[in-house]
Amino acid sequence: MAIRRLGYRGAYLGLRVYWFLRRPEVRGVKCVITDGDRVLLVRHTYGSRSWDLPGGSIKRGEEPADAARREMHEELGVSIDNWRPLGMMSLSIDHRRDRLHCFQAELRAPQIEIDRGELADAGWFLRNALPAKTGRYTKPILARLAS
Repeated sequence: MAIRRLGYRGAYLGLRVYWFLRRPEVRGVKCVITDGDRVLLVRHTYGSRSWDLPGGSIKRGEEPADAARREMHEELGVSIDNWRPLGMMSLSIDHRRDRLHCFQAELRAPQIEIDRGELADAGWFLRNALPAKTGRYTKPILARLAS
């Protein structure tokens, strides 16, 4: 597990150099998984250690909803087919242009099993009581949920 974490950290550092040099557009997904008033947040083993929505990159030729399904299976061990689109967000960060497709799914008492190589932690938080340090996309995406 420690070797995988080091691999993720090394790859992330390499990506930051690439982003600085090439300034690419990166397509990805962010997934809001809710259980009533609670939302699932994760902390990665690489990059910022803030609490963030789970997600990841969209592979070439992959549909955004398929990427959401794949990423949640890989990171959390859950199979979700009923994604609700929350729209797209574009933002420049770390010298790259992120184009994020946002999705939401409601799960009741879900059993998750995190990938300990990629994720340091996962936790359920009330939407109105998020941890102090959250990823920069977390609050803007959660604001898209109907109250």
